[in-house]
Amino acid sequence: MTTTLRFSPGGQIDCLYTEAVNLGALGRLHIVRATDIRFNDSTQLWDVRHADTDEVLFSHASRSECLQWEHDNLQPGATNSKI
Repeated sequence: MTTTLRFSPGGQIDCLYTEAVNLGALGRLHIVRATDIRFNDSTQLWDVRHADTDEVLFSHASRSECLQWEHDNLQPGATNSKI
């Protein structure tokens, strides 16, 4: 697995959190989720929702597939990212 850290001019890092890189070694962390995965009773599917707007970004019967979608689409430079 490749881990990419993208630093903004103000020092903020945009990345998928992973314990493969000890981000705490850089200093105090402030972590904000980009998405929320939850089960939709109406559709009987798992939804990946934008954490700020609640927009459904992806749905699937498998929660694991939703986690994989997050991994594939929310990394810096991902071509399908809506975040």
